[in-house]
Amino acid sequence: MITLIDYGAGNLTSVRKALTHLGADYVVPESTDAVGRARGVIVPGVGNFAATERLVGPWTDAIRAAVDRGTPLLGICVGMQWLFEGSDEAPEVPGFGVMPGRVQRLRGDSARGLKVPHVGWNAIAKPRDSRLLAGIEPGAYVYFTHSFAAPVTTDCVGATTHVDPFAAVVERDQIFGVQFHPEKSGDAGLQILRNFLSLC
Repeated sequence: MITLIDYGAGNLTSVRKALTHLGADYVVPESTDAVGRARGVIVPGVGNFAATERLVGPWTDAIRAAVDRGTPLLGICVGMQWLFEGSDEAPEVPGFGVMPGRVQRLRGDSARGLKVPHVGWNAIAKPRDSRLLAGIEPGAYVYFTHSFAAPVTTDCVGATTHVDPFAAVVERDQIFGVQFHPEKSGDAGLQILRNFLSLC
């Protein structure tokens, strides 16, 4: 059973539809008890990083305990940003802190037509092998909609450039994150979700 965390940051409907399409059993729990029984945990999200403040406390503790037991964790969009130490979008709100670094605002370039927020289909480069990106060709296109992004670190297994390079996919042990929306990224996105489910 996959535990899908609802902390009021939206896009649950599209993630639910994708999981249903893939035949996954999932639950959206009202309490942290279900996290302890999960085969995998997904933290989605859209909008402002400040929404992740609802995870501070019991939810963070339950998710950390699950990760410590080896339960796979996937963060999507703001959920991926939450894996880092924090974000300049809401400096007072702590991140989960399992990935080093802080999330920063993207830069735009009006001369090149690169606006913020970054919305649309962009390619991902694969600097190293990744279990989450198994079967995904370098240069595959996925769908982004965001104004903030995580830095490229040694945990980055997929990068995209919007003026500057940023981490589009991160992976460390059983912890994974994608800045884009796999549930809205066609066949490539479904393959990424399928890969995560197989790891669970």
